[in-house]
Amino acid sequence: MEVKDDVTLRVLGYGDRALLIEVDAAGADAGAGSDAVLGMFRALDRTRPPGVVDLVPAARTIAVLLDPRVLPPAAARAWIERTAPEPPAAAADELVELAVRYDGDDLAEVAALLGITPREVVERHTASRWRVAFGGFAPGFAYLVTDHDGLRVPRRATPRTAVPAGSVGLAGEFSGVYPRSSPGGWQLIGRTDAALWDVRADPPALLRPGVEVRFVEVAP
Repeated sequence: MEVKDDVTLRVLGYGDRALLIEVDAAGADAGAGSDAVLGMFRALDRTRPPGVVDLVPAARTIAVLLDPRVLPPAAARAWIERTAPEPPAAAADELVELAVRYDGDDLAEVAALLGITPREVVERHTASRWRVAFGGFAPGFAYLVTDHDGLRVPRRATPRTAVPAGSVGLAGEFSGVYPRSSPGGWQLIGRTDAALWDVRADPPALLRPGVEVRFVEVAP
């Protein structure tokens, strides 16, 4: 276990081709946790030695995938333990604006859960500074966090069997956009026509860890 700048790191074995870094930050909120993960992710990405196949950040962990013929796990562990997390970035790595029609099926329910009007839900969502903490669930899906709890709502009690591609949703402390049609239990507040995943693009994911996202309201 390593403690660096109020960030506690635990490096665990993860099979014979990977290590898992558990990241605990001083402050239990989503913002503090994601900042710590992104800071460590940036530092590892900047200093990665040959033999690191991929770095996969999540809510509180980073998976380090290895080619053990090039970088044995013991050498990878030593590299991780001597790497200090970078401080939170003063500016986002990149800004992506998403045009959204706020006509989601759950907009009224979200407003009721928060004790505000649907118009106030839209205003909070568009006024918030969102940042990609990590990806998952489906190719191109990004978990977005912000610096307040004013839009924290539970997932739906009964998930939908099919959520349309481009649906913008809320769940817990996160917002996200479905890159393709799939089952899902997020509260749907709007939809966008943006392409979140394109295998022909480089990189294929529009939203990647560290990217800032701004939601812009457009007419339905």
